[in-house]
Amino acid sequence: MATSSRPQFVLASASKGRRLLLVGAGIHPFVCPSNFDEDQVPITDPPTYVATLARCKAELVAPRFPSALVLGCDSVMAFDGKVYGKPADKNDAIARWRLMRGKMGAIHTGHALIAPSGQLLVRSAVTYVYFGDIDDATIAAYVDTGEPLACAGAFCSDGKGALMIEKIEGCHSNVIGLSLPLLRAMLEQLGYRATEFW
Repeated sequence: MATSSRPQFVLASASKGRRLLLVGAGIHPFVCPSNFDEDQVPITDPPTYVATLARCKAELVAPRFPSALVLGCDSVMAFDGKVYGKPADKNDAIARWRLMRGKMGAIHTGHALIAPSGQLLVRSAVTYVYFGDIDDATIAAYVDTGEPLACAGAFCSDGKGALMIEKIEGCHSNVIGLSLPLLRAMLEQLGYRATEFW
């Protein structure tokens, strides 16, 4: 059952990609980055790690907006048994791409949604990305754009990085940092419909 009044929707993330996904889906969030120190979470299991970070970010922001729905998210890429966030610098991004080319990585995104009632839902989603077997010159040119330095996994699937991706299995928006179908289900579980925010 839908609630009688629509609460404010707060995104506890500075991610431009997440904000644009929400806006494209008809949800215009108030953006309030949590600035949570991710080094506080020493978890190595990817789904648990991103779910924990998403929860911490949402819980940090929620007290400032007691009558709002607050969404926290975090994404990492798992590749060859390791977890990768944003690359440290250009050299790191180049090294990662040399490892990833022609192979598959798993993008894990944690989602934490806190209702005005204080009810908390935490979920994670995974999408598999198959990278093209690109040459060193292409890797260098891509890294020089600066785009991969701001993205988990050193690529942006809704930018120039889309040229380097052969195939995606699973939720496409999850690769950008937010699974819209999962968000819709979480909203419904809390008694809201995504269409209420249009």
